[in-house]
Amino acid sequence: MADVSRETPEPDPALITAVFAPDRLPALRRYVALLAGDGVDRGLIGPREVPRLWDRHVVNCGLLAPLLPEGARVADLGSGAGLPGLVLAIARPDLAVTLVEPMLRRTTFLNEACEALHLERVQVVRGRAQELVGERFDVVTARALAPLPKLLTWALPLVAPGGALLALKGSSAADEVTASADELGRWRASAEVLSLSVPGSSITTVVRVVPGRTTAIGWRPDPAPGSSRPKRRKRS
Repeated sequence: MADVSRETPEPDPALITAVFAPDRLPALRRYVALLAGDGVDRGLIGPREVPRLWDRHVVNCGLLAPLLPEGARVADLGSGAGLPGLVLAIARPDLAVTLVEPMLRRTTFLNEACEALHLERVQVVRGRAQELVGERFDVVTARALAPLPKLLTWALPLVAPGGALLALKGSSAADEVTASADELGRWRASAEVLSLSVPGSSITTVVRVVPGRTTAIGWRPDPAPGSSRPKRRKRS
């Protein structure tokens, strides 16, 4: 099989600085190097994604950052290799970010990345959203985790009053909102599709959901069979 290049060419500097503050670029470059190295070796990133890590992944997630309130508590569900959670934590040091991920090899990578990048306001939780009973966050994020109707059942119980779910979606975002009518109604929630971009970037599609109340009628936590209390990374 032909070797796949691990070079990660950066896009136009004007594009990067339109999305990220200049002082955040050294940490972002280290993170991209981790994705291209350990991320590929551990099966978290496909090798063919490496040449487009900046455009398709880092910039894509970074466009979400201006939507988050100052000092927000953020939960990133199904964080995987840290997209968008780690990108947001690097871009916005004011945020307190919790990365929620059930798979051990992924949480191991996330813990190591947090240490390497000196991200002291990031917490890694090995578990599922359904297990975070009683936790509330100003913003809940997810990227390509589940169809929106299912994602709402996992995410909205975690949204604090006045908070929101920000779900990164693809071209079917509007159809997913339509399919979510029943679940949105249970939460008296509003949903809108946002198209985010800066000159030279591709469009990032986000569904922003704002619940009108904090508890849906009839909702009960649904932990995975045999699950235990989520394991948290100790802050250094």
